[in-house]
Amino acid sequence: MLKSVLGVIAGFVAWSILWVGTDAVISMASPAWYGAHQSAFAMAIGTGQPFTADTTILGMHLIRAVIITLMSAFLAAFIAGENRRAPLFLGILLLLFGIMVQAIAWNYLPLWYHLIFLGLLIPVSIIGGKIKQTA
Repeated sequence: MLKSVLGVIAGFVAWSILWVGTDAVISMASPAWYGAHQSAFAMAIGTGQPFTADTTILGMHLIRAVIITLMSAFLAAFIAGENRRAPLFLGILLLLFGIMVQAIAWNYLPLWYHLIFLGLLIPVSIIGGKIKQTA
């Protein structure tokens, strides 16, 4: 049980670090496009200013979310020594946290993005655990 809890915690921490880290790297690599978009989004959230999301960047976010979730769920399963409960609970934790984040950004991003992002977290976490089974 302790290994499962540690796996979920490690998976969540890894997901957070990978999300923030890749966002920073992409922002530095493309400050005029991606970085400007992310800065405008942060400003809109903080000040209530209008914001129009770039659909290409939202697609990139979804792809990043899938990759990062797979990696994090694999890590959770690896640490837990099992590939069912830890990835599932990681997916649930990510969904709960994701709902909170998406609620903050609700008025700034399209409905399709919120639904796809949140809808992918648990299934992709389960798949990440299954990858550990075959690895």
